[in-house]
Amino acid sequence: MTSRYRTIVDVHVLLRRADGRVLLMERAGTGYADGQLCPPSGHLEAGESVVAGAIRETAEEVGVELGAAELDFVHVVHHRNGDGEARVGFFFLADSWRGSPVNREPHKCAGLLWADPADPPAHTVPYTAAALAGIAERRPFSLHGWERSPAAEPADDRRR
Repeated sequence: MTSRYRTIVDVHVLLRRADGRVLLMERAGTGYADGQLCPPSGHLEAGESVVAGAIRETAEEVGVELGAAELDFVHVVHHRNGDGEARVGFFFLADSWRGSPVNREPHKCAGLLWADPADPPAHTVPYTAAALAGIAERRPFSLHGWERSPAAEPADDRRR
């Protein structure tokens, strides 16, 4: 009998200004992707919905308040890192919020940057860059990191 699949769930919030740029944070001091950019994000906590997690993480990391009605689901990524560990990341877009984004976690973040989501900086976390590309192409789903094992996915899905 095979064991039931379990994974880490990540939530990501793309705060988008009127000029179309989204907020990215430079990771620092975490041991994962330090020096690379990602949106406000984090792991889902036990008993928490993806919407509640997105609201919590955004408040914790950049100090803005969001309501569920301000979040639009835009993409999900099934990601696998180089060690073969998988996670699922939900990406939400918000065009309005209360407060001004500030770096509330300087021990984990070297700074904030507003970037063009259609042309993210080269040092964007690859998982995030894959999601931004999928969003730009108006695809609701993408795979990232699974190409290292062609047997892990059906042939028809390898082109994504």
